[in-house]
Amino acid sequence: MAKLSKAQKKQVYMEKLSALIQQYTKILIVHVDNVGSDQMATVRQSLRDDLAEIRNIILQNKSPAPARLGVIAPVDVFIPPGPTGMDPSHTSFFQSLGISTKIVKGQIEIQEHVHLIKQGEKVSASSATLLQKFNMKPFSYGVDVQTVYDDGAVYDAKVLDITDEDILKKFSVGVANVAALSRATGIITEASYPHVFVEAFKNIVALVIDTDYTFPLMQNIKNMIDNPDAFAAPAQLPTTDTKQETKKEEAKKEEEEEEEDDEGFMGFGMFD
Repeated sequence: MAKLSKAQKKQVYMEKLSALIQQYTKILIVHVDNVGSDQMATVRQSLRDDLAEIRNIILQNKSPAPARLGVIAPVDVFIPPGPTGMDPSHTSFFQSLGISTKIVKGQIEIQEHVHLIKQGEKVSASSATLLQKFNMKPFSYGVDVQTVYDDGAVYDAKVLDITDEDILKKFSVGVANVAALSRATGIITEASYPHVFVEAFKNIVALVIDTDYTFPLMQNIKNMIDNPDAFAAPAQLPTTDTKQETKKEEAKKEEEEEEEDDEGFMGFGMFD
C-alpha cells in the first residue's frame, strides 16, 4: 500500500472524526505524548461516567517517567544539595554539567541547589545520564483533555471544572444586579418584584399607621405598637438544677472567705 501524504492523512482523519461525531453524542479530544499502551488501556477502561468525572479520572492517571535524551521537558528539574553516594572518580562528570561539588567522607557532595533542566528545553545526554544515576523520574505523562464535544456543542475542557455551586453563585449575582438596576431605573422586572412589594408595604404602613383603617398585617403592627410587652419574649425562669448550682457556689464562696480569715489571724499574716 502506497504511503499517504500529509494532506491525505488529514483527509482520512477528518472523515474518521466526522463519522465519530455522527455516532457518539459525547467526545473528548485529547493530547497523548509519551504514554504507553498499558496506561492507555487503563484510561479506556475508566471511561464510563459523566464527562467531568471522566476528565478527572484521566488527569489522575499519570505515571512517572525518566528524562530521556531529546525529550522536551514539561517541567523544571532541580537537583537538591547533599551527598550523592558516588565516589570521587565521577567528579569530572559533575564539572561538565557546571555543578559545584566537594569530596566529603569519600563521596561526592553537591554544594548548592541546581537547576538542571528548564521547562521547554530538550534533555541533554549528560542531564539524562545524571538523573538515571540518581534513579530520578522527574516527568509524569498522561492523557491531556483539550476539547469537549457534547451534543453538537464544542468547548474548552476547562468548562468541565465549573461546578453547580459556581453556576448558582453567578446566577445569584446576576439576579441581584438586575434587581438593583430595575430599582434604580424604576423598571419593574421579576428580579425586583420582592423589593417592590416590600417597599409598597412600607409605604402603606406609613400612610395608615395613624388612621382607623386596618387589615390583618397592619393590625399586627398596631398591636405591637400599642402593647409591646405582650410580644416580648418571656424571661426564662430558673430551674431546680440552676438553683442548686447557685446555692453550691454561694456555700463555696463562704468557705473560702472563712479560710482566708483563719489564715489572717492564726497564721500571723497581718503582722509578719
